[in-house]
Amino acid sequence: MAKDFNNLSEGCIAIILSFISPRDVCRLSLVSSTFRSAAESDAVWDRFLPSDLHTLLSQSSSSSFPSKKHLYLHLCHNPLLIDHGKMSFQLDKVYGKKCYMLSARTLFIVWGDTPRFWRWISHPDVRFSEVAELVSVCWLEIRGWINTGKLSPETLYGAYLVFKPNPAGIYGFDYQSVEVSIGIAGGEASKRTVFLDAERGRRLRYQIVPRQAGIFNHARFLGSVETLSAQHNNNNTTSIDLKYPKERGDGWLEVELGDFFNDGEDDKEVEMGVYEIKSGDWKGGLFLQGIEIRPKTVSH
Repeated sequence: MAKDFNNLSEGCIAIILSFISPRDVCRLSLVSSTFRSAAESDAVWDRFLPSDLHTLLSQSSSSSFPSKKHLYLHLCHNPLLIDHGKMSFQLDKVYGKKCYMLSARTLFIVWGDTPRFWRWISHPDVRFSEVAELVSVCWLEIRGWINTGKLSPETLYGAYLVFKPNPAGIYGFDYQSVEVSIGIAGGEASKRTVFLDAERGRRLRYQIVPRQAGIFNHARFLGSVETLSAQHNNNNTTSIDLKYPKERGDGWLEVELGDFFNDGEDDKEVEMGVYEIKSGDWKGGLFLQGIEIRPKTVSH
């Protein structure tokens, strides 16, 4: 088999490589010098770039690149700011699927323009010019939308709230769960319960009650445990570890809001939401960067 491939021309090998994944192209480039040369071809990497890339590049201040492979790798590791810097675009490095992040500015945030509740500030180590700082609210409601026409077809996508605790401390979320949802706008949404306090969420996962909880918080804690246990039994699932924040490679935290399959047949508006509007308790102390939408079936 290897001998048969060695008899093929570089152009023919390049055509074959364009029908496999970027990851496999990089692996096959180690087979021989002919494969390595074919794997560098623009004809190969052009197949992995989205058809609307020219439109996306026109919305940013991107520079030129020596090859399509360089452009592909750049988009995998460097989010491209689009929509006047309010949204970012990048590619998944394994399969070249589209990934987006909606900045906090693109989201609907109740009381988002009221400084006593939310502030808009710059923040280091963030891709956007500003983030939303939650000062203090008793009604938390955040919603965002994305059209499936922007995304890769035949792909399972997940949506993730990206945030970070204020160094001064996060409060109001330690024993209070948050409801998140995702679904086609106007239709039935899939809902789940998550925790935004990572440390408390982990403790809740292992059902460890803090000694200094107090009567009120202790009761709320046990109620939350019972709620999660009921959900666990009803859904017959063990994915409790998906219900609290995880640290990202960029140092921020993320929590999954849910997932949806983009069949690519019709353009649909996907709505994502984060809500804590029932308890009436005041909460605050976190920075909101946005909501990221990325494929679930490939590496991130």
